[in-house]
Amino acid sequence: MNLEIANRLYEYRKNAGLSQDQLADRIGVSRQAVSKWERGEASPDTDNLIALSEVYNVTLDELIKGKKAESSDNKNKNNTKETYISFEDGTLNVKQGEKEQKVHFGWKDVGFKGIHVDIPDTSVHIDKNGIFVKEHGHIYSKKKKLFKSNAENFFHKFPYPILTVIAYLLFGFLNICGGWAYGWLVFLTIPLYYTLISAVCERNASSFAYPVLVVLVYLALGFSLSLWHPMWILFLTIPFYYFLCEFIKKLESKHFK
Repeated sequence: MNLEIANRLYEYRKNAGLSQDQLADRIGVSRQAVSKWERGEASPDTDNLIALSEVYNVTLDELIKGKKAESSDNKNKNNTKETYISFEDGTLNVKQGEKEQKVHFGWKDVGFKGIHVDIPDTSVHIDKNGIFVKEHGHIYSKKKKLFKSNAENFFHKFPYPILTVIAYLLFGFLNICGGWAYGWLVFLTIPLYYTLISAVCERNASSFAYPVLVVLVYLALGFSLSLWHPMWILFLTIPFYYFLCEFIKKLESKHFK
């Protein structure tokens, strides 16, 4: 056995605070055997090397080669970028690395309420306005409302259908607006009411029930003024209306990109 290993065995024993006799007793060999190992006159066999590594609490590589094995904690530290976490004003901020990879969890501050992730070339935002994903300049999903605003909740909860029933009864009993014969047209305003709310809150005109509006206007003009012709031309505005909605959407998409 070379003197380098012999000296290493000597140093490990001294650092452990053991005499040659104490070490020999612990691993079950004679004191003379320990002395020969530390002078380089003999080499411990495999079983004795394992016993020595257990006594000194080192690996076999450390015992024989003198190389200290890198712990998994150290490896993780080397492979992981430093992370900074801060909390203030109801917002949890996580920043990792030199490229400012940021994650914000906010539930108080209006500007950060929700989850916001900003890393190089990619942004993900989840809040009351919906989900927004942008990667390398490409938008995968525009914001769409996930939660209704207070105003939208109010108008949706408003008992508009009951109001139309009351109106129909008044038209019938008081014989106004065509009475029972034409008063039923008021029920066509129910889908108009709810789709108008959705169109305004979502900023999406195509959500509005425009064909129902056309039917309502056509019937009203037909029953009251007998304008069945040429008012049928109103139906030709339906495809134009949705074409215009799609055209506006495309303009918005180009603007976002």
